[in-house]
Amino acid sequence: MANLVRTGLLMALLTALFMAVGYGVGGGTGASIAFAIAAAGNLVTYWVADRAVLAAYGARPADPAAFPRLVALVDLLARKAGLKVPRVFVIEADQPNAFATGRDPAHAAVAVTTGLLGALDEAELAGVLAHELSHIRHRDTLTMTVTATLAGAIGMMSNLALIFGGGDERRSSPFAGIGGALLLILAPLSATLVQLAISRAREYAADAGAAALTGQPLALARALSRIGEAARWVGNDDAERNPATASLFIVNPLAGTTFDALFATHPPLRERIARLRRMAQFDARAFSDQMESSDRI
Repeated sequence: MANLVRTGLLMALLTALFMAVGYGVGGGTGASIAFAIAAAGNLVTYWVADRAVLAAYGARPADPAAFPRLVALVDLLARKAGLKVPRVFVIEADQPNAFATGRDPAHAAVAVTTGLLGALDEAELAGVLAHELSHIRHRDTLTMTVTATLAGAIGMMSNLALIFGGGDERRSSPFAGIGGALLLILAPLSATLVQLAISRAREYAADAGAAALTGQPLALARALSRIGEAARWVGNDDAERNPATASLFIVNPLAGTTFDALFATHPPLRERIARLRRMAQFDARAFSDQMESSDRI
């Protein structure tokens, strides 16, 4: 619940930033137009984002005859989680990775790369799939897609305003002059930081959800380690062409520099793995305490 409230507040902040940029460009009229654009953009995103993302990666439906292990695992884990079984897709890509998409649990899809299927054992693959199902269960795919759309729109509007300037209403507004220029520069940066805060928080929550669903946090930890190591050396051309979708993947698919890590869409892998290991230790201690209590009885 706390994560949902925080996500809602951050999305409201993104919308407010978008309206502020609109106000900086065209005063009250600009703010109204910005709000209308945000609402329309979110509506379009709600209905077509999953199809657009799957098409961008050339994802094809997983044939149960060709990928029996994958289809069976998704079916088993979805039923265990109390979810409608999502559509399953395969992407021809060497980089091991996976993502989930869809506007709600009833219209969801899970996509994995062929590289992932070849890199993980069954327990590790189950951990990755459970992570994606956790995103679906908590509607993270819609949240992250909407925030990416808003953040991109804020940046685009700010760039246009800096290039072409505003009208008479903007020049007479409180955002005129140096203050207006600062707003148009800082708003996209703020929007990016808000988007990253949402994405990072949801990754930690999905890791925890996957560990609870499979009961094997160490298997997911191993999978993250394998995927992260492979992603350092194996590129993902489709992701490089569509960087706004990077936050959907279980591990950042983009090549980057040390500076890029400041604006990474995912939490550090070392911290994610460390948290999963702590979960495994806690479960082991709890089991041991339970056995000791039984012995005393």
